[in-house]
Amino acid sequence: MIGKIKILKPGILSSIQDKGRFGFSKFGVPRSGAMDQKSYALANFLLGNDQDDACIEWVFQSPVLEFSEPTIISLTGAEANFYLNDKKIKMNRRIRVDKKDVLSSGFCKKNMYGYVGIKNGLITQEALSSKSYYKSITDQYVLHKNDEITYHKIAVFENHFSNISVPNFIENKGKLKVYKGAEFDQLSETQKQVLLNTNFTISNTINRMAIQLEEKLDNDLPSILTSAVLPGTIQLTPSGKLIVLMRDCQTTGGYPRVLQLTEDAINNIAQKRMKDKCSFELL
Repeated sequence: MIGKIKILKPGILSSIQDKGRFGFSKFGVPRSGAMDQKSYALANFLLGNDQDDACIEWVFQSPVLEFSEPTIISLTGAEANFYLNDKKIKMNRRIRVDKKDVLSSGFCKKNMYGYVGIKNGLITQEALSSKSYYKSITDQYVLHKNDEITYHKIAVFENHFSNISVPNFIENKGKLKVYKGAEFDQLSETQKQVLLNTNFTISNTINRMAIQLEEKLDNDLPSILTSAVLPGTIQLTPSGKLIVLMRDCQTTGGYPRVLQLTEDAINNIAQKRMKDKCSFELL
């Protein structure tokens, strides 16, 4: 038997995301997927789900959800005070939800992206082998009020409920680990030292496609032929701005690719807010 999650309030930029859309970059289709793959993976791990089961992703403010049938959920990622029928509940553990229960939260206290996992994942339509929302690929880009999402009802609840310490999974401190980008060696020694020794500031230009940093790097590099880029590619624009490409980024670009973030570093910077700082450590 199936149940339905009704969106009573959509929160901010709430969407459905899984690991992402792979194998279509040659057609110009972005990978998409959860911005913080580590927190997303934790949401599924706590529930014993498949690693690619879809979750609800939210930004700053979680949606208010009503469940039509019993199930088990998990709450990971950005920290907030969560409530089930106005009773406070804890994050990073398995949570039993009964028929007509309502999940809500206060405003996000730390980090940016949060995840609501549900036992056995969400039953939603796939587009190009993924359930991840993306404008022009899926029917909608964000969740709206009164939307309904289907899931599998849980008839029998397990007795054990585990929880995991947040610092073991989300560490938003320290330098971001990076590899040399394809055009890194075209930089002068002075440019390299500035790039690797500056404490950069997250600007207000920040979304699922890219994060722009405030500080500039003197740039005399020419533009390049349009070449492949990935989530985590750091591009240097003609004006000297650095752009960190994120999960919904384009598949090609014409700006020099000076650095490439590790997967952990992508998850880390995804959780940073406007005016937060970051710096890079070359591997």
